[in-house]
Amino acid sequence: MNETVVPTRGELFLGYAKAGLFGFGGVAAWARRIIVEERRWLTEREYAEVLGLGQVLPGPNVGNAAVMIGRRFHGLPGSLCATAGLYIGPLCILLLLAAFYDAYGQVPRIGALMQGIAAAAAGMVIGTAIKMGSRLKAPPEMVALGLLAAAAAFWWRVPLPLIVLGLGPVGIFCAWRRQRPEAAH
Repeated sequence: MNETVVPTRGELFLGYAKAGLFGFGGVAAWARRIIVEERRWLTEREYAEVLGLGQVLPGPNVGNAAVMIGRRFHGLPGSLCATAGLYIGPLCILLLLAAFYDAYGQVPRIGALMQGIAAAAAGMVIGTAIKMGSRLKAPPEMVALGLLAAAAAFWWRVPLPLIVLGLGPVGIFCAWRRQRPEAAH
């Protein structure tokens, strides 16, 4: 069942507000869950494409995706609703936490708490990537490109813009080549 639902502006705001409030350590996992699984605004592939584009643009990838998804459904007002929903809750929480950290940040247990939160956030990012990758059923050449990009970033410390400039055209060519026979039929 791949039918998608068109959200109202209010639903865009509330859906992204939920993602923003529940997304401690990273919103990507919650945004995908809400947009694809719960609300069915986009298919898994559509969301992966939007998020992928959001990752190569400057700024936070999920924020970029919120702008694009909001625009897709309701133009500029939709972009503003989705983006405002995404950021309003975390902004309020961040201001409160900044005041708390300013007052108690020198306490050793607070440092240990922050390390634990960082580890949980890393696990969420890895889990989301695995979940999205397993559902997309990418062709072997795209899996190879993804692994090469990850190796370039992780082991060889190649900056993201260079990875995108180097592997992006190869990925585009592979996708174009794979779709070419389908278009002929």
